[in-house]
Amino acid sequence: MKFDNSKIDGIIRIEKLIKKFDSRVVLDGISLSCEEGKTTVIIGPSGCGKTVLMKHMIALERPTEGQVYFKEQRIDEMHEKKLARLRLNFGFLFQGGALFDSLNVYENIIFPLRQHTKIKDWDAVDELVKQKLALVGMDGYQNHMPANLSGGQQKRVALARAIALNPQVILYDEPTTGLDPIRSDIINELILKLQQELTVTSVVVTHDMNSAYKIADRIIMLHNGKIVADGDAEHIRNHPNDIVQQFINGRVGEAELAALRHGGTKFTTQFKPEDFK
Repeated sequence: MKFDNSKIDGIIRIEKLIKKFDSRVVLDGISLSCEEGKTTVIIGPSGCGKTVLMKHMIALERPTEGQVYFKEQRIDEMHEKKLARLRLNFGFLFQGGALFDSLNVYENIIFPLRQHTKIKDWDAVDELVKQKLALVGMDGYQNHMPANLSGGQQKRVALARAIALNPQVILYDEPTTGLDPIRSDIINELILKLQQELTVTSVVVTHDMNSAYKIADRIIMLHNGKIVADGDAEHIRNHPNDIVQQFINGRVGEAELAALRHGGTKFTTQFKPEDFK
């Protein structure tokens, strides 16, 4: 099924967004609505603007032109002090997890609480940490240091931290990068679980098509700063655009393939390791 933005009542809404860095256009007229309680996955080649687009959703980047709305509040022109309060509605899972190495798991999870609330009831905080860790299958690891956790465990703890303040929206930046297929699927299952149990809205940036097909209610593909495909998994799988097919199937384009196969100059001079002593 192909999606029509004009018919989507979006918790996040982006209108005619243009983002330039100096003279380089990274996002070129993007209009997008993310439906509340659904998972929107953004795919596309490296450097196409996926993460830049996500950062606009919480005004970590400001548009060169266009508007960004959260629950009908325009946020791209909002003052930082007001934005700080609004961002409490968002949880963010960074690509590398971004845990604080000097803090144990418990301290990492309560970090947002320390930043935004005055903690008075530590028993309630202990229970909150237990609940959040249980949601990601990590209860019992409260006293562990990040260095003693696997990459997949660190991502799960980072996800528990992202939901510490009960956000309405969770933003995931390449959540399965660096993980083997089994650990990647654990993260996929957790994304689905949190969407269902917490009724959150999820926006996921990924290159992982297995992940995209599994978790997405909707998949959007960016290319050269524009949306070139927008629909559910079946629509994307069967999309007629060659650029889309090349990306989702991991296939090099004919022009690039010809350049790779083109014979280069063979140098007769060969160096040996001892030549550099």
